[in-house]
Amino acid sequence: MPKLDLAAISATNYTNYPAPFDVPVQGRWSKRLALAGGLQSLGASHVVLKPGAWSAQRHWHSGEDELIVMLTGLAVLIEDGGRTTLGPGDIATFPADVANGHHIINEGTEDCSYLAVSAGPDKGGIYPDIDMLWNDQGCYLHKDGTPYPI
Repeated sequence: MPKLDLAAISATNYTNYPAPFDVPVQGRWSKRLALAGGLQSLGASHVVLKPGAWSAQRHWHSGEDELIVMLTGLAVLIEDGGRTTLGPGDIATFPADVANGHHIINEGTEDCSYLAVSAGPDKGGIYPDIDMLWNDQGCYLHKDGTPYPI
């Protein structure tokens, strides 16, 4: 049956960010919907941000489109153009190859949640605020190309 039981999908707060960049995302809990549904060409996750948590370090993708649909609570989208409050029903899009670093932060006192959807080959990207990028193998590197320790 194609209907997913969200309650039956395990949430994880795993990140492979190197320290200290992993700390702000420790309160991000994701349920991998695409994986649970057997999808291979589309990424989709149900994400809960605890108060104070970040969705990611501010970043942009090469080759991969992203779409966010806020479900519950309030959050702040931070991108190159500034700050935008997001609430239930709000949608944000991030086209592939557009160098607009972005992330979502829960600055409130209650959990917020959103659906994150992605499509296209993730060819890597950059974190404009910190000395980090990732390549098409998902490896984190310093901007000079030196790998972070695993």
